[in-house]
Amino acid sequence: MTTPEPQSPSPQPPVPVSKDRVYRSPAGIAGGVLLLALALWLGIDAVVAGEGRTPWLALAALLFLVPLVLAYTVRPAVFANDDRLRVRNPFRVVVVPWGQVASFRSAYSNEVVTEGGDKYQLWSIPVSLRGRKKAARQEARRSAGAGRGRGGALGGFGQSGRSDIDGAAAGAGADGPVRAEADKIMDELRGLLEARKPASTSGEVTVRWAYEIFAPVVAGAVLLAVLLAIG
Repeated sequence: MTTPEPQSPSPQPPVPVSKDRVYRSPAGIAGGVLLLALALWLGIDAVVAGEGRTPWLALAALLFLVPLVLAYTVRPAVFANDDRLRVRNPFRVVVVPWGQVASFRSAYSNEVVTEGGDKYQLWSIPVSLRGRKKAARQEARRSAGAGRGRGGALGGFGQSGRSDIDGAAAGAGADGPVRAEADKIMDELRGLLEARKPASTSGEVTVRWAYEIFAPVVAGAVLLAVLLAIG
């Protein structure tokens, strides 16, 4: 009688990685696309129609400028999932596990502060003082409208009853105070930090420089300097 061979346990399915929440600046991307279109239009026109050194100067200028425009407008982004925060700034990428995040600060720029005291600016979430002032005006108008609604409801209590008062109060505070878009994103990141930090495993903060940006910029600068030097 043959004994059945023991079967190897089935492999465990891989642990799914949580999907990143991506935070970018739509205004920055739009501005970057316009600048790139303008630079490419002028540069290609100079390469095709230029004479003498002009095509080479145009190519060197494009090699120098295009990566810089991409770095400051299209490239910046913040990626957040259940395990870590990844900050992609113009010239480096910073990965911070939630356990290493001490706080988020918002003043004239938005920053993440690590437990070690290092601060990294969040380029893709720029602070807009104009947006804050606009949100403050909207909140003031909403508060004034809610006050008038309460006054009207009290004046007409005999006809509409209690429901008008409750409706006015609910309309005033159901969504909370009006906030600028960048401030709302920072509030969301603080909520993620509060939820994920206690369960976060230990890890180290890593910083990687964006050599894919540095290399063409340096090459373009050197080529421009050589062309200008030789006259």
